[in-house]
Amino acid sequence: MSVSQSFSRQKRRHQRVRRKVAGSAERPRLAVYRSNRHMFAQLIDDDKGMTLAAASTLEFPGGPTSNCDAAKEVGRVIAERAAAHGVTRVVFDRGGFQYHGRVAALAEAAREAGLEF
Repeated sequence: MSVSQSFSRQKRRHQRVRRKVAGSAERPRLAVYRSNRHMFAQLIDDDKGMTLAAASTLEFPGGPTSNCDAAKEVGRVIAERAAAHGVTRVVFDRGGFQYHGRVAALAEAAREAGLEF
C-alpha cells in the first residue's frame, strides 16, 4: 500500500467520524492529530468555529516527541488548559487514527488529568 492510499483511508475514516462528532461550548471536541514526529491536540468549539486551547510536542524542546511518553505529556497539558477554560467534559475526535499507541496514551493521560469523555 502506498503512502497516498493510507493517507486517503485515514481521511475517509476521519470524515466518517466527523459526521457523528461535533463540539459545543459546553462540550468541546478534543481533536487529535498524529504525525510521524509530533502529536497535536486541540479543544474546538464547532458552534463558533473556534479553538479554545491547543497543545503539541512542539512545545517541548529537547525531549522526545514521537513516543507514548510525549503523547501523555500533551494529554496532561491539554487537560490543564481545558480546566483553565472551565471545561471538564469533551467529545473525543481521534482524527481517523486507531485508538492505539500514542493516540490512546494521549487520551488516557487527559482522562487522568481530569477530562471526562
